[in-house]
Amino acid sequence: MKLHIEDIGAYLKSHEIKPSYQRMKIFDYLITHRNHPTVDTIYRSLSQEIPTLSKTTVYNTLNLFVEKNIAVVIVIEENETRYDADVDIHGHFKCEKCNKVYDVDIDTKKIDISSLDQFQINEHHLYFKGICENCLKSS
Repeated sequence: MKLHIEDIGAYLKSHEIKPSYQRMKIFDYLITHRNHPTVDTIYRSLSQEIPTLSKTTVYNTLNLFVEKNIAVVIVIEENETRYDADVDIHGHFKCEKCNKVYDVDIDTKKIDISSLDQFQINEHHLYFKGICENCLKSS
């Protein structure tokens, strides 16, 4: 999914989120960088531009985005939480060499989950790990 939002402030308001400067910059980072960042990644990137920004603010803002369904949590590794503003159904691939996380398009029509018909599904995750194309080429 190509995320392009003209007015981030209006988008946040439409999801019942007060569009503070810090929240808008954090969401803008998510949709423009598409690197499935951690709290630390966003904090390091934005703290020079926003000296009053704290890791706690980044963490709380990302949790608010997840609560309001404009971002999702990605936990491919137990000790690493990443975030994604693409909330459409898709998978992720993590390269074990460069540690980048890539989006993977999933054809949900080909996945048979009929054995779960009697269950309520609240979350879904599809993760792959291996070596990405770029790292394979450089080996």
